[in-house]
Amino acid sequence: MSTATATLDVRTIPPRERHVRIFSTFQHLPVDGSIELVNDHDPVPLHDQFLALLPGGFSWDYLETGPDLWRVRIGKLGGSSCCGSCGG
Repeated sequence: MSTATATLDVRTIPPRERHVRIFSTFQHLPVDGSIELVNDHDPVPLHDQFLALLPGGFSWDYLETGPDLWRVRIGKLGGSSCCGSCGG
């Protein structure tokens, strides 16, 4: 069970800024915390970036799958660390 959930609706954020904002929010989560991501498309490229930067450090669960609205719960697992994406 998650200890904290942050809802992040990125539909109004310019696309080039979305991943930085998502990774920054994820970095500040406690272990077992999660982000509920709200998006206007299937965030497959984001999932691929999480796999590359944080293998084994996150969970990924689709809550809603389009076609106009996508919601994904991204959980922070124990042992995950900063991905370096945000410079922090």
